Amino acid sequence: MSLLSHLIERITAQGPLSVADYMAECLLHPEFGYYTTRTPFGTQGDFTTAPEISQMFGELIGLSLAQSWIDQGAPAPFTLAELGPGRGTLMADVLRATKAVPGFHDAMQIHMVEASPTLQRAQETALAGHKARWSDTVATLPEQPLFLVANEFFDALPVRQFIRTQGQWAERCIGQSEGELTFGLTQASAQKALDHRLTDTREGDLVEICDAASPIVQEVARRISNSGGAALIIDYGDWRSLGDTLQALRAHAPTDPLKAPGQADLTTHVDFEALTQAATSENCAFSKVTPQGVFLERLGITARAQALSKGLAGDALENLIAAHRRLTHPDEMGTLFKVVGLYSKSHTPPPGLDA
Repeated sequence: MSLLSHLIERITAQGPLSVADYMAECLLHPEFGYYTTRTPFGTQGDFTTAPEISQMFGELIGLSLAQSWIDQGAPAPFTLAELGPGRGTLMADVLRATKAVPGFHDAMQIHMVEASPTLQRAQETALAGHKARWSDTVATLPEQPLFLVANEFFDALPVRQFIRTQGQWAERCIGQSEGELTFGLTQASAQKALDHRLTDTREGDLVEICDAASPIVQEVARRISNSGGAALIIDYGDWRSLGDTLQALRAHAPTDPLKAPGQADLTTHVDFEALTQAATSENCAFSKVTPQGVFLERLGITARAQALSKGLAGDALENLIAAHRRLTHPDEMGTLFKVVGLYSKSHTPPPGLDA
């Protein structure tokens, strides 16, 4: 059986799926899910994340968190965590960059929040020599100061999609016709969670809601508010959701989200307003949402690139220059990707971000 046949059976028996249910099946089905059956990152996978592009990204993330730790009095012990750590490349770079920070490694307890057994094994290899713990939920993180990074984590969480119809909302759903998956709409109804969007949307506008994101942010924010720490959330998206952003990527190329379910990565743009509202509900402060390029330049990525370029020539130098551009340039990842920091109200934002 394939995931497609499984989904068709489920739809036939139970009716159409929400977009959120469809994404969850495609990404995390225990037998056919995209993340549970493969390692999708890098040139041999379907997409490349910032840590895979250059070591500079993870190094600067690590130094930002380490400086926050110092600014907060170097608490010990503390949790150093990553949500959705991919192959472990980012955390490995964070650990290498912070090795020289006095006391940091002695005080840290590494926690990797990862649902995929396949990726957990890759992370274990990347973090060889470091004692780390794995879990599939933020709820198990210790109640102590928390310094956390989530890079391209929230974009993979399932979203529901609603289209404004005569002052109400019809939910976009996925059915089947003659063995193929198709989009459809439920009957329009009131949606309390979208009452506030009636003031800034028009007939036919599509809005996405990520029900899974807020509880995760609240868990992180509560620990930071109560015990101190900071979190860096880096993802592509905007302040407020508007429009259909569901996309599928396979072999580094866009593809139809309904074709070959389980064999392509599915993502949507992150609604940063919703994330910050979740943090505020736990009495946690948040920084201004900042373009990734600006954030990295403030942390000194150009100086780091110049230092790494010494002694390089030919392809190695060209690759370094290309990596710097891809991470920071407005036409590449520099503007599309945004960064927001969470921190307790008694402290300041992580370096690179403004209050």
